[in-house]
Amino acid sequence: MPAAPVQAFLSEVENQLGASCLKTDPDLIATHLVDWRGRYQGRAPAVLFPNSTQQVAQIVQLAVKHRVGLVPQGGNTGLTGASVPDNSGDQVVLSLTKMQAIRAVDPANKTMTLEAGVTLAKAQEAADGLGLLFPLTLPSRGSATIGGNLATNCGGTAVLRYGNARALCLGLEVVTASGEVWSGLRGLRKDNTGYDLRDLFVGSEGTLGIITAAVLALSPKPAALMTALAKVPSVESAVGLLGLAQSKAAAQLTGFEFMTASALGLVSQYFPALAQPIQGMGSADLVLLEISSPTGETEAVSLLEAILSEAFELGLVEDALVAQSIQQAQTFWDIRDHITLASSEDGHQIKHDIGLPISCIPDFMSSMQEELNALLPGIRIINFGHLGDGNLHYNLACPVQLEVWSDRNQRHQACVQFMQGLEEEAHQRVHNRVVSLGGSISAEHGLGVMRRDEAARYKGSVEIGLMRSIKTALDPLNILNPGKVVLVS
Repeated sequence: MPAAPVQAFLSEVENQLGASCLKTDPDLIATHLVDWRGRYQGRAPAVLFPNSTQQVAQIVQLAVKHRVGLVPQGGNTGLTGASVPDNSGDQVVLSLTKMQAIRAVDPANKTMTLEAGVTLAKAQEAADGLGLLFPLTLPSRGSATIGGNLATNCGGTAVLRYGNARALCLGLEVVTASGEVWSGLRGLRKDNTGYDLRDLFVGSEGTLGIITAAVLALSPKPAALMTALAKVPSVESAVGLLGLAQSKAAAQLTGFEFMTASALGLVSQYFPALAQPIQGMGSADLVLLEISSPTGETEAVSLLEAILSEAFELGLVEDALVAQSIQQAQTFWDIRDHITLASSEDGHQIKHDIGLPISCIPDFMSSMQEELNALLPGIRIINFGHLGDGNLHYNLACPVQLEVWSDRNQRHQACVQFMQGLEEEAHQRVHNRVVSLGGSISAEHGLGVMRRDEAARYKGSVEIGLMRSIKTALDPLNILNPGKVVLVS
């Protein structure tokens, strides 16, 4: 039974907005209370489904009146526990998924205005219908929402060329922690009129305000996209290949993904039906390159071949394959996208989402492997990610002998037991090294609750103090996503 203030809050929500605005059936709200990885499970008496900005504002006003914490939620595809409630049972989930209107399109200005519940896939399709491109792309695009993408400032595979979610947002509509509506839906690329409130709310993970709509910047659609896989002898060679590709392709280099042999080996093991276009996949590191062209396929292929030819001469590449069709290009991307799925199938892993200066990545990888092998003999390092922007997903998997379990559940339980007591030490080792090299412990996933306390240790008292001051100033009652990103008294 929820506490009296929560009961009174829900009763008023139902009276003012109608019974269709909320669900309380445990079976119907269960998926809203657990994160995508199944790592964070919370409790809540209800999930609210407003269908307009005004309804969001009403809900926040009632939450303030009754001092009830709200957990804003989009597609619930986040990876740090930011979109699920805590275990108190006194927080209420506020889902934006019913707000799916495309409010305006402006092809000449290359913008469109969308509500927060529009999925990334729908936003991409709407841009495509205008003959334009919304370049943010994620494997979860079918369920991830624009509001969630902006609240977490997500990255993806095209950051190298187009930037992360923040760079693709020109304006916002936000319901504040007092229930007021800030309408900043301006499609301007230059607006130098004071504090940039847009950048304050983007990436705040729902702790400062609730994003209800956004103006997104669109780009001209390339005439062609061409993709290649390259087998590299080392991460140093991959960094060299990146520099070469950037010098020759400049902004036409739209993707540069690095995949270690260990990560590719998991894909081969758990998804053997996937094509293996490069011989020996799983025994060597691969780079996936994507080139865009404003003129056509011929130019894109010529540019890719010129890059790879010089890379062969310099010893940066041992083997390479340029996709000969859209289907083959998709096969290349499927290999990359299935690393996360294969990792989930393999069992519990100690996961890191780190950002490093690209020049420091080879040193990090070599020194870290030596340190972790000493700490955890037999550990497998599943390392892959967006090398072009310095973001690695650096994950630790159980020793290979645990795979003797033929039963998936037994294997997963064995992995959990092996990792117990090791996770905190492993995080500390990895993150200490990352920070010492000028890096970040969360490159694109955000802090949520998973990285909140670690961030407080690494950022220092001044930075954390400023973050707390902002939170307290904008949300003095700690109504919005309490306990996430930064703790306040």
